[in-house]
Amino acid sequence: MENQVLTPHVYWAQRHRELYLRVELSDVQNPAISITENVLHFKAQGHGAKGDNVYEFHLEFLDLVKPEEEERLNKLRLESQGSPETLVSLRKGYLFMYNLVQFLGFSWIFVNMTVRFFILGKESFYDTFHTVADMMYFCQMLAVVETINAAIGVIKSPVLPCLIQLLGRNFILFIIFGTMEEMQNKAVVFFVFYLWSTVEIFRYPFYMLCCLDMDWKVLTWLRYTVWIPIYPLGCLAEAVSVIQSIPIFNETGRFSFTLPYPVKIKVRFSFFLQIYLIMLFLGLYINFRHLYKQRRRRYGQKKKKTH
Repeated sequence: MENQVLTPHVYWAQRHRELYLRVELSDVQNPAISITENVLHFKAQGHGAKGDNVYEFHLEFLDLVKPEEEERLNKLRLESQGSPETLVSLRKGYLFMYNLVQFLGFSWIFVNMTVRFFILGKESFYDTFHTVADMMYFCQMLAVVETINAAIGVIKSPVLPCLIQLLGRNFILFIIFGTMEEMQNKAVVFFVFYLWSTVEIFRYPFYMLCCLDMDWKVLTWLRYTVWIPIYPLGCLAEAVSVIQSIPIFNETGRFSFTLPYPVKIKVRFSFFLQIYLIMLFLGLYINFRHLYKQRRRRYGQKKKKTH
């Protein structure tokens, strides 16, 4: 007895010289689509009205199909391998894992610093860098992915605020703290790292829940509120670290250089640090305005209902 041929639901639409066909199958595997003269042949394994089976159909057109149209059909078949639902699921899974890793990293930093402070008191300020710097390096290098996501449209965030935060933090971490051992034992490191991690332990779990289409009101409020005092304090702590590093850079001459002949003027790196201080507060204004707009959209005054 021959196996029964299962035909999927096929939807037809036509506009001017364009023809649209939609085959109602999900989880399609190994689709075989071809055209011989004026007949379209379709066969694929997928989930349809009769469950998971092989479905096929033949559609006869009124005229011969031109070779270039057959080429377009082949391209369409290659482009439609992944369904929109699958791509959305992959995107959410990727973002969830990224936010989870960042949350775990910053949580480790926050908890470690908090516990050490309660045990050692002020003494914990002076060895913060040597205790948590490796994890902070990891989290801040991984943060590059966040800016790339915004640039290519994976997340719906403006690129500029992401880029400002990335460059600002990495400048403090890698240049001010990372290259100057004299800065690594200062108390300001504790406050910079603690303020950074305080913001992130609320921001990243909020994004994780967004990937799951969940909304925890307490966490949402914290995500849109904690930054109000923390961001200015973080900016102030970063500014203090830059100011404290200026005499050290002047004394060591690190990153300073002399302009070539005939100018022969020595340019100290502290000159660029002074310019950076201005840019630091300009960046704070840009990010503060961006976050304020986000909060206003979330908790702005609701429109009165019209009766």
